[in-house]
Amino acid sequence: MSFPNVRMRRLRRTEALRTMLDQSQVQPSSLIYPIFVDETITEPVPIVTMPGYFRYPLDRVVDEGKVALEQGVRGVLLFGVPAKKDEVGSGAYARNGVVQKAAKKLRSQFKEDLVIIGDVCLCEYTDHGHCGVIDKEGAVQNDETLELLGKTAVSQVEAGVDIVAPSAMMDGQVLAIREFLDDADFEQTPILAYSAKYASAFYGPFRDAAESTPKFGNRKSYQMSQGSVHEALREMELDINEGADMLMVKPALAYLDIISLAKSSFDVPIVAYNVSGEYSMVKAAALNGWIDEASAVNEVLTGIKRAGADLIITYHAKNVKDWLK
Repeated sequence: MSFPNVRMRRLRRTEALRTMLDQSQVQPSSLIYPIFVDETITEPVPIVTMPGYFRYPLDRVVDEGKVALEQGVRGVLLFGVPAKKDEVGSGAYARNGVVQKAAKKLRSQFKEDLVIIGDVCLCEYTDHGHCGVIDKEGAVQNDETLELLGKTAVSQVEAGVDIVAPSAMMDGQVLAIREFLDDADFEQTPILAYSAKYASAFYGPFRDAAESTPKFGNRKSYQMSQGSVHEALREMELDINEGADMLMVKPALAYLDIISLAKSSFDVPIVAYNVSGEYSMVKAAALNGWIDEASAVNEVLTGIKRAGADLIITYHAKNVKDWLK
């Protein structure tokens, strides 16, 4: 039996060859570790729906920064659980808010070694759980919310945040935040826009972790419909025109086509959010012995990277150093 001159297996023969030629190899430095900081606790609290994950008190946030750096992860994404919530989410933009206090601790300890990203939204801070100001009928008010998002971004950067990441999905939020930052002399602060953020069933465990489940209704009037493709492109283009420096697609696994489309359409870094439900599915299967966790995580992250993500936000980040082969 004769073979053609081209044998694809030649370049797969050894581990060194495969590693050298891997076009989608995931590195820890391309991952971002989300941290839930809760100012109501004094010890880490397990998140039941996210096995192996915790909410941390403020005095433990530096320890988690060390964990990230030890894993080769250079970026963390902060989410806050405040002691008090109110109708307008004032804890989000308070100068002594939980994320602001966490950012100060991390910045003081790590200087420029760690990239600190602040999630800019109101849902964790409102008593109704929605991402913006609501009217008497419970409808989210877009334009009234923009000022509060701008104030939140400025307060986070003042505290030491390097990158602000608006996730509220309000129209015009990137432009509003850019103007607020520039007016406060933070024109060098990048904006990571949650541009293609879909209304997804995969956010459930996060809402348990951040205590941000809406008390009524849902977020489908401002987050994107699952079947929407062209709308995602419009959202991303609008955000770039408003001043976004990076674009995010969220969730990742069910929207790999959107990640690929974003990468081929826009010449800015593309960030994918490997969300809580995606994490919990892998963890649950691994805990039951149905899959090998390390191999599955490696495959999931490689797939997201292969689709076009430059950076991946993932709850696996603090454990992956020995898994990425």
